[in-house]
Amino acid sequence: MRAIGAVLVAGVALVAMAIFVAASVPPAMMPAVAASTPPPAVATAKSLATLAVPTRSPIPITQLRITVPRLGIDLPMALGDVERDVRQGATPEDVALLFPTTNVPGTGGNSFIYAHARNDMFLQLWNVKLGDRVRVTATDGTRFDYVITQIVPRVDPADTSWLDPNGTERLTLQTSTGPTGAQPRFIAVAQRLAQVGD
Repeated sequence: MRAIGAVLVAGVALVAMAIFVAASVPPAMMPAVAASTPPPAVATAKSLATLAVPTRSPIPITQLRITVPRLGIDLPMALGDVERDVRQGATPEDVALLFPTTNVPGTGGNSFIYAHARNDMFLQLWNVKLGDRVRVTATDGTRFDYVITQIVPRVDPADTSWLDPNGTERLTLQTSTGPTGAQPRFIAVAQRLAQVGD
């Protein structure tokens, strides 16, 4: 019985580590936000009225690209892999990864997307602002538009609540704030906007 409990605890710890991929950034480049800073306010009721909740068949993740135009973020997407990203420490670069237990963008619920805090990846996410637009585009021209409604600059690495795939359609974007897995994580949430044809 103890062995089963130990395996379950190890599995939960592994999932927690998997969502927070450490980046090789010097400590001097970490975002200057106090650990006690509360998360900024979520979008107003008026702006939430324009949010969409449609669901549809998923587009293969390898056919998707994520952009945050104001920040210059523009990356192809791929499926994350716990074995590769955590156990082997071989997280791919130059790609944004979808955590495998969350939803493909455009299908409803939460899409947890992570990337290294490096130039030309998610480093610029540290400068995100409420109201910034995020777009996920498919190779066939299909697009899904989102708006940043929540910024949480320091999240405990053990907090796995951000992986919940349920709820309103949203992107949970995550990157690191330092070079080790013990550093807090930076998270920004973008809610889906209604589009013609939804």
